[in-house]
Amino acid sequence: MGDFHRDGQLKAVLLKYHNNYIAYANESFDAKGFAAIINEDPEFMQLSGLQVITEKILPYIKVGSLRTRSLYYAKCDGAEKLSIDVDISQVKLATTNDVQRIVHLQNQIPEFERDNTREDSIRKGMEQKSARVYFSEDNGTMISSASTTAENSMSAMVVGVCTHPNYKRKGYASTCMHKLCQDLLAEGKMLCLFYDNPEAGSIYKRLGFEDIGMWMMHIFEKAEETSAV
Repeated sequence: MGDFHRDGQLKAVLLKYHNNYIAYANESFDAKGFAAIINEDPEFMQLSGLQVITEKILPYIKVGSLRTRSLYYAKCDGAEKLSIDVDISQVKLATTNDVQRIVHLQNQIPEFERDNTREDSIRKGMEQKSARVYFSEDNGTMISSASTTAENSMSAMVVGVCTHPNYKRKGYASTCMHKLCQDLLAEGKMLCLFYDNPEAGSIYKRLGFEDIGMWMMHIFEKAEETSAV
């Protein structure tokens, strides 16, 4: 969905991804019109986008906000900072046979929210070639991973970067990220990610990511149907 000039030129877009709406514009746009589309969707639960965009739409959203999360939005479109001295030989590309192990690792990360749909989502992403996971292991146990989602011919979003609590601060996540960035940048894809942890941010910046703005995630209560008593 989009907002267009009279000559047909696109000036703003509204993307629906599952129950999440993502808005983007580089000029003034019909925020009230975007909100009207969102308000009519019974599946709507989340509005995401750069802060300067979502703050224009929020006043017109009818359901009450449950929670807002503010993240740094960063991108990487070049491999200049990737070091040739990093040993990535032990980093593996996961297959669908590894999905349960990936979920088991992610469920042990305190910062990650519990998600009963995680396994199905990862598996479907791999099958559709829109997601991949790189991981490292110790004696057969998966200890760190870095993933992509929403991959297309031009870009990919980096998600699920994590290390088992017992293996932190040993460079495992950095190595997985290095391999991920190397492969996807070689394919000509621009990478983007969100973070709110300054320690993680320093890792990403060493790999060539640059902050480009604040990304807002507004999670809403689902409207409950009411019936006459």
